[in-house]
Amino acid sequence: FYWNTSAEACLERMIKENDKFWSLRKDKLQQSDLNQLEVISLASIVESETAKVDEMPMVAGLYLNRLKQGIKLQSDPTVIYSIQQDYPDTVIRRVFFRDLVYDSPYNTYLNKGLPPGPIRIPNAKAIDAVLNAEKHRYIFMCANPEKPGYHSFATNLRGHNRNRDKYI
Repeated sequence: FYWNTSAEACLERMIKENDKFWSLRKDKLQQSDLNQLEVISLASIVESETAKVDEMPMVAGLYLNRLKQGIKLQSDPTVIYSIQQDYPDTVIRRVFFRDLVYDSPYNTYLNKGLPPGPIRIPNAKAIDAVLNAEKHRYIFMCANPEKPGYHSFATNLRGHNRNRDKYI
């Protein structure tokens, strides 16, 4: 945009770019069980969970598995977002058990399903990761101490507890 671009012209351009973005992903969106807002909301969680682009489709698949099975997402970034909505200056480096009960519609430890909207503006790679989620049976993940920035995945609580014990 140029400095003299009107608000109307800016809005028109943004709508045009958004339409172009989604037209390229129309088929994938229709194949998913999610609508556009749900894809964006899930992508915002996926991007908040991992900065590793190659891991995003696996994380997306995990959350889709939890949604299909009616399991709460239990995503730490949604807890952080919930708290920071009310206390914007709060810096949260680690989520504690006391944080998991913070009352908010965005807290996926308390509420089933996706939050009412995104917790950040996700990038295209996170959106594509949701639309191209990896098919697997994982429903648990925790940080992987052997591969910083990555997660260890598990299909059951026993495997998750083993992974968690390595991290603690």
